[in-house]
Amino acid sequence: MLNIKSAEEVFPVMSAYGRFPITVVKGKGSYVWDDEGKKYLDYTAGIAVLALGHVPDAVETVLKKQLDTLWHCSNLFHIASQEKLAAMLTDLSCCDQVFFCNSGAEANEGAIKLARRYAHLIKHKENGHIVTFDHSFHGRTMATLTATAQEKIQNGFGPLVPGFRYLPYNSEEAIQAIAEDPDCIAVMLEMVQGEGGVLPADETWVKALSKVCGEKGILLIVDEVQTGIGRTGTLFAYEQYGIEPDVVTVAKALGSGIPIGAVLAKKEVSQVFTPGTHGSTFGGNPFATAAGVATLEAFEKQNVLEQCSKNAASLTNKLNELKEKHPDAIQSVRGKGLLIGVATFAPAIDIVNQMREKHQVLILTAGKNVLRILPPLITNENEINYFINALDQVLGD
Repeated sequence: MLNIKSAEEVFPVMSAYGRFPITVVKGKGSYVWDDEGKKYLDYTAGIAVLALGHVPDAVETVLKKQLDTLWHCSNLFHIASQEKLAAMLTDLSCCDQVFFCNSGAEANEGAIKLARRYAHLIKHKENGHIVTFDHSFHGRTMATLTATAQEKIQNGFGPLVPGFRYLPYNSEEAIQAIAEDPDCIAVMLEMVQGEGGVLPADETWVKALSKVCGEKGILLIVDEVQTGIGRTGTLFAYEQYGIEPDVVTVAKALGSGIPIGAVLAKKEVSQVFTPGTHGSTFGGNPFATAAGVATLEAFEKQNVLEQCSKNAASLTNKLNELKEKHPDAIQSVRGKGLLIGVATFAPAIDIVNQMREKHQVLILTAGKNVLRILPPLITNENEINYFINALDQVLGD
């Protein structure tokens, strides 16, 4: 027999997360239930994963059918749902081809590899670097945590991967530095820095950045892991900026909770991924891609983007009213769509804890003094009002 230690000796799950003191056992729509039967309004949406809410009917039906047919298939064979999802994503974006993986970090890792291989084969640059921006977040693999320009994410994991340069976000200085940098092969950015404090990119700055990249032959990679698949009110956040990236990464909401990620690229760039240059055992498997297809079909049938825009306007307006009512508590309200940050004067975690303990509402932080509010895109006015009333009471206290 295996000599398994008891839970009293050592907790069997590594302590890589700071967990809230509840055990979630069920979810439906905008709500979850814990193991004691207590119901919570979930405005975390699995950290922007559950755009359609927990266990959406349209996706659930498809996945139950898929369970009876095929779970896994090697990428050495054609996979019908994978090819259908790729066609849907390219039809809905400015890109031509898709590589599937399992997470946002893997998608960004794939984009980094794609940019480096493109630089080697097409631009004949073997020692170039990729520019990312202060306070960004791109993942926790070795390359993506290096791309993440936050010391707290990188601390203790050196030596870091070479080939990255950090510049200030929303800064004219950054554009000038990129324009004068002969070794820059790509720029990677988020349209809203989620983990970095829910900071939207300035539209004028993004257009200027895109123009410089185009003029200098520098690839523009947009990390849409959190902002993509409707979170900001359009399927991809870059659409609101009037630009066309060369590479786009998505994950989180694409599978409605089933792990999936994707690297989307224009053909000129994607062509450098030839057989044997990149791969994934589980990426694009039949189960995950069936979830992706069902998710995008539900978006169209249920007018989810329209729902998101309507809900975002209502929630943002009500939060701004709370800011006027509680000027000593709320500093600012920012973000795009239903990726909303509320900068607070009090420690954000204190507000998060009171919302959970006193009102059974779940929200997140994005730094020490920023609340991150991520409702399902299909939330409704009653839920929004409940959330606002709860926050009003907590701020009043």
